[in-house]
Amino acid sequence: MAAITDLKFVQGFIRMCNDGWNQGWHERNGGNLSYRIKPEEIESARPYFHEPGEWREIGTSVPGLAGEYFMVTGSGKYMRNVILDAEDCTAVIELDEAGEHYRILWGLSGGGRPTSELPSHLMNHEVKKEVSGGTHRVIYHAHTTNVIALTFILPLTDEVFTRELWEMATECPVVFPDGIGVVGWMVPGGRDIAVATSELMKKYDVAIWAHHGMFCSGEDFDLTFGLMHTVEKSAEILIKMMSVQPQKRQTITPQNFRDLARDFKVTLPERFLYEKE
Repeated sequence: MAAITDLKFVQGFIRMCNDGWNQGWHERNGGNLSYRIKPEEIESARPYFHEPGEWREIGTSVPGLAGEYFMVTGSGKYMRNVILDAEDCTAVIELDEAGEHYRILWGLSGGGRPTSELPSHLMNHEVKKEVSGGTHRVIYHAHTTNVIALTFILPLTDEVFTRELWEMATECPVVFPDGIGVVGWMVPGGRDIAVATSELMKKYDVAIWAHHGMFCSGEDFDLTFGLMHTVEKSAEILIKMMSVQPQKRQTITPQNFRDLARDFKVTLPERFLYEKE
């Protein structure tokens, strides 16, 4: 008999959780993932839903997502276990018509709640749904080792992080041409960090949480995972370079970036192309 885990969007969700675990980004129960489900996907999943659970408060208000459905990882669940038992580690939830409550339709079979970062996920889904015209559907948070290390070394500014990571690999300004936002250290899981991140997500698809990890948004699982993977790999190159030779002997110049932008037909904000002293 078919199962909800045979559905393509569920398989994509499970694979992304496992890929992140294999990268070493999800120690213990670290990190979380959410996906805004398409209407036709909900119809294919509906036969597997159980009697809806009780309505629970989200902890914030997201009217732009009223009535939407999401697949999310569970609070306290381990990414390494999603591939083994998705029904226990993840859930499909529905939001009410005010965008202030959710209820569980499937999953978390052993009990529990959606990710503790649910307010951050949903506030950012609301922003990205609006600014992308509805194309963005994935929000991913992971504890990316090299990016976290850089937050102890580099100034916590959008300009510095964007420029330094762009310089580490030619593909970077093509993959994230809008740049990267940075949030100073904040207590995770609450509304304050959700608000700070959602402000950055109006401009960027990547937000770095100082001493914590990274938050990415994208249209689908491949693009979102690929975005995070690219940023983290660039951070790894920078960490290696700094450990061997703190000063660069040569690099990609502002004019090089402009030439790249012209040929690859992307727009790179000039504020990231400053001349370094």
